Amino acid sequence: MVRLTIDLIARVNTHTKRKRDEPLSQYLRRLTHLYFQERHIDEIDDLSLCKNLSVLYLYDNRIARIQNLHFASNLTHLYLQNNLIAKIENLSLLRRLEKLYLGNNEITVVEGLDKLENLKELHIENQRLPPGEKLLFDPRSIQALSVTLCVLNISGNSLEDLQDFRCLRNLNQFMAADNQLDDMKELAQVLAGWPNLWRLELVGNPLCRKAKYRDRVIVMSNSLEVLDGKEINETARKFLLSWKANKEARRRQREERKKNGEADGPRRELPPLQLPHAPLRNYIMPGLPGARKQFEAILARSRSLPGSADVMGRGDVIAQKTEIIAEMPKKSLSDLQPPLRRVWEAAPDAHVVPASVDPDQQFVTIPTNFTPEPPTNIHPKSAKI
Repeated sequence: MVRLTIDLIARVNTHTKRKRDEPLSQYLRRLTHLYFQERHIDEIDDLSLCKNLSVLYLYDNRIARIQNLHFASNLTHLYLQNNLIAKIENLSLLRRLEKLYLGNNEITVVEGLDKLENLKELHIENQRLPPGEKLLFDPRSIQALSVTLCVLNISGNSLEDLQDFRCLRNLNQFMAADNQLDDMKELAQVLAGWPNLWRLELVGNPLCRKAKYRDRVIVMSNSLEVLDGKEINETARKFLLSWKANKEARRRQREERKKNGEADGPRRELPPLQLPHAPLRNYIMPGLPGARKQFEAILARSRSLPGSADVMGRGDVIAQKTEIIAEMPKKSLSDLQPPLRRVWEAAPDAHVVPASVDPDQQFVTIPTNFTPEPPTNIHPKSAKI
C-alpha cells in the first residue's frame, strides 16, 4: 500500500525544490502544486501542513476514498480521475474549488457538491457502473451549481434524459456523448434554457442517427459554435435559421386556415371527362403556343371540303377527317413498290418498241414473239445505268 504523506512529498516532489537548510514546515507551506499522478497511491494521509495548496494531481492511482482534504481551503483544482472512488464525500470545506475531475471511477450518485459555491467545471464521465444502471444526480447538488457551473462532462453514463440539468442556466460547455439520449424535443427545450452554450458533444447517442440531426440541433441554439467537435459555419447557420423561420410561418398559416375552416390550398379545376370519339366543344388546352391558329387553320380546311357546314366545332372537324381517311382506297403491296427503271432512253427519232399497256399495272408488257433490234440512233448522253 502506498500512502501520500508529508515524507513522500519531501522526498519525491521535484517541481518545487527545497532550499538548503529550509525547515520542512516552511517548505510545505510554500507548495502550491503537488504532482503525484501514476504513483500507485491508495490513500491520502494528513497533509494539513500544505496550507497554500491550490492544485493537486492524483489521477491514475488506486485511491478508493476522498479524505484528509479539509485543510485545503485554497484548493482550486482537484484531479482524481481514473481511480477507485465510489462516493463523492469530504469536499464541503473546499469553498474555493473551481475544477473537479472525477471521471473513470465507480461513482453511482453525484452528491455532496451543494457547498461548492465556486465550482465552474465538473467532469464525471465514464463511470464504471453496474450493468443496466445509470448515473444519478442529487437535485440539491445540481441546484446549488445552477449559477456557477459552466462546464459539465457526463459522457458515457447511460443517461436517458436531460431534465436534471435544465436549471444550469450559465452552462457554456456540455459533453454528453455515448449515452442513451433519444428525444429531440426534450433536447430543444433544454438548449433553450442555455443561452450561453457554445460547445455541445452528443456523438454516440441514438438521436444522432435521426434524419438531419446536425441541422436540427444547430437551429435549436443561436449561441452554439462547436457541435460534436466540428465548428459551425456562420453561413450555414443563417441559411438554417431562415429555413426554420419559413417552416414556422407555413405552419402558422396552416393552423390559421384550419381555425377559419379553409382548405389547405386552392383546388385546380380540371376539364370535363370526354369519351375518345365525343366532340370536345368550347375548350382549348391552356398553355400551348399557337393552339388557336392551328385550330382556325384546321377549321378553314374543313370548310373547303365538299359537304362541310359553315360552322363546325373542333370535334366535328376531327370526326370528318376520320371519315375521309376511312374512305380512301387501301393500297396493296404492289402499289407500294417503286416503278421499274428504264435502262435505255431513246432519242426522239429512235425506233419505239410496240407494246401493250396494262391499265391496272404501272409497267410495260412486252410480247413473247418480239425480237428487239439494236438501236441505231441513240444519243450518247441519254443512256442511264
